[in-house]
Amino acid sequence: MNQNELKKLVGQKSVEWIDDGMVVGLGTGSTVKHMVDALGARIKNEGLNIVGVTTSNVTAKQATELGIPLKSVDEVDHIDLTIDGADEISADFQGIKGGGAALLFEKIVATYSKKNMWIVDESKMVDKLGAFPLPVEVIPYGSQKLFEIFEAKGFKPTFRKNDQGGLLLTDSENYIIDLHLDQIDHPHELADFLIKQVGVVEHGLFLDRVNTVIVGRQDGPEVLEAR
Repeated sequence: MNQNELKKLVGQKSVEWIDDGMVVGLGTGSTVKHMVDALGARIKNEGLNIVGVTTSNVTAKQATELGIPLKSVDEVDHIDLTIDGADEISADFQGIKGGGAALLFEKIVATYSKKNMWIVDESKMVDKLGAFPLPVEVIPYGSQKLFEIFEAKGFKPTFRKNDQGGLLLTDSENYIIDLHLDQIDHPHELADFLIKQVGVVEHGLFLDRVNTVIVGRQDGPEVLEAR
């Protein structure tokens, strides 16, 4: 199976955890797209009654087109389960997210979820985090100063560009600085340092958050209980 087929497999598998009456966080990305399609099919075919809370404008558009009822995170009193992708998951189930530039909304929704599930193809499972560039969402004002701080720290920062070659804007109209770290030995210390920098809105280290991981492997989806 190719990568896309593995993504489709785990996306379809993950909706088995969604029950009638749930409030479900809907993540962002290519794997989650398959999950949202599968959820839309269950709503249509089974009359499943759920409310979705989306993590990006892209997912909101897809869910709306599929007839999935949506509310904002501020309109619900709880989220039962959030299903999202990840860019890297370490052996001890820490994660990097934000390759799709939705890390801020993804982290907000994850924070208010009783349970978090990540769905990935097997290429995303790594021993240690860091080969995937770590996204840091920053407000535009003062972003060059932050860039210089990260550069001085040896983090090899780059501003994320859009398809036209300009600076990419997130859904909150912030910039993303990607840190090319190769290997992160102390993720909690790094997370603490980053969030304390004035002008940093959020970073892509998702630590101690995920409960269940579904990994798309050649012989079928593997379900791992992390916490």
